[in-house]
Amino acid sequence: MNKTTRVLLVSLLSVAALAGCSKKVKEVPAAPVDTGSTTAPTGPSTSGLYGPGDLDTDSCLRQRVVYFDLDQDSVKPEFQAIMACHAKYLRDRPSSRMTLQGHTDERGSRAYNQALGERRGNGVSSALQANGGSASQLTVVSYGEERPVCTESGESCWSQNRRVEIVYTAQ
Repeated sequence: MNKTTRVLLVSLLSVAALAGCSKKVKEVPAAPVDTGSTTAPTGPSTSGLYGPGDLDTDSCLRQRVVYFDLDQDSVKPEFQAIMACHAKYLRDRPSSRMTLQGHTDERGSRAYNQALGERRGNGVSSALQANGGSASQLTVVSYGEERPVCTESGESCWSQNRRVEIVYTAQ
């Protein structure tokens, strides 16, 4: 898949995820998204927002990457609905835990990128807490520029690396 197709696909998935955040998902998708999550909740939901299998089927919970602008650590408005959805999940399940993995593009010094990745993780943590998530459920780690998803040099690639990945570590 070339980088233009990949960027278009990521954009379309983001729009689709945002469009579905206010709806209860009733169908199980044909191919669940692999998010690196080690566990997924089971059983019926009591909140009315989630579908069967919650993390694997609810469209707003499947969206587990938050993208950032260059040298920025504030969550963009288009990700606020995702923050509210994940925060509600955390509120409804006090035993749930997540790790927020901060990443940057390759530009800047290693120390700067490590700090920026942490600020981005903390920005997502603050957004989740503002929506009712508990600080005790959240862990922030920064990988800086060390784990890029795209290794080409150019804005379309760099924009994919400026992110925080949400990884559920307990249901």
